[in-house]
Amino acid sequence: MKNTGVPGKILCILMLILHRSSQQVFNDEKTLILPKNYQIGWMANLNDEKLVTELTIPGTHDSLALHGGPAAECQAWSLEDQLNAGIRYFDLRVSGDNLKVVHGPISQHITFDQVLNGINNFLSLHPTETVLVRVKHNKVFPNHVITKLEQNTNSWVKNTIPKIKEVRGKIVFVQKKTFTLGLPLYETDKKGDYKVKNIEKKEETIFAHLNEALEKCKHETAVLNYSSGTGWPLLKLDKTPKNVAKKINPWLYNYLIGAFEKNLKSCFGIIAMDFPGFDLIQMVINFNK
Repeated sequence: MKNTGVPGKILCILMLILHRSSQQVFNDEKTLILPKNYQIGWMANLNDEKLVTELTIPGTHDSLALHGGPAAECQAWSLEDQLNAGIRYFDLRVSGDNLKVVHGPISQHITFDQVLNGINNFLSLHPTETVLVRVKHNKVFPNHVITKLEQNTNSWVKNTIPKIKEVRGKIVFVQKKTFTLGLPLYETDKKGDYKVKNIEKKEETIFAHLNEALEKCKHETAVLNYSSGTGWPLLKLDKTPKNVAKKINPWLYNYLIGAFEKNLKSCFGIIAMDFPGFDLIQMVINFNK
């Protein structure tokens, strides 16, 4: 990564402060509109020798949960739009032998193979990038698919941590329970942390997790944080994933600005979000500059 020097850093901080109130930190619009001259391939200038686990990576939780009504929907943008906006970590829940993407029992009208094809198409256009994928099957992940992924040269399936130069243009898989390919994973979330009874308590939980990530980052594991959440019990529609994100995303953006102003050198690992706006995603990316 090129060193832009202290003046550039100060200018960036001042711009963030001045525009803090007008940023798009929450998004439920279906269409992504990118700024002119926006560089989709934000990883292009990263130091080749850096480990993937040293990055702060914007991600989405239940990445393709676009259907099913207020209690099920966690995102608004398509796979392609999320990639173009800067998302580099995808959380997929799949079901059955055909590996259809689901959120709980609800089909999201896309399959695991279609998602991989979409990501590979993106990487063919933007070969400087790498995309992390975590996949969770509701039963047992089919062995023949595991074998196919192991033989795919466009995928990183080793349990060792790669340098960025080793995985440009590739999908990097992240382990989860029965899916044992790719990077080992450390999740800061504890059991039940996704349940939101009160927003202030959720903010405290995310704050604790992000601080834990600062300590864990760079170790021999990928570190994953969630800012997502849903009301409990599930029928509390005032705390659907979308309504939680409307309140949490501005808080998260301001927290990250504060951390950026303090010039923190460490990384936060992966931050998986619901309904992130374009500027929140860019704020996460800023920690790699």
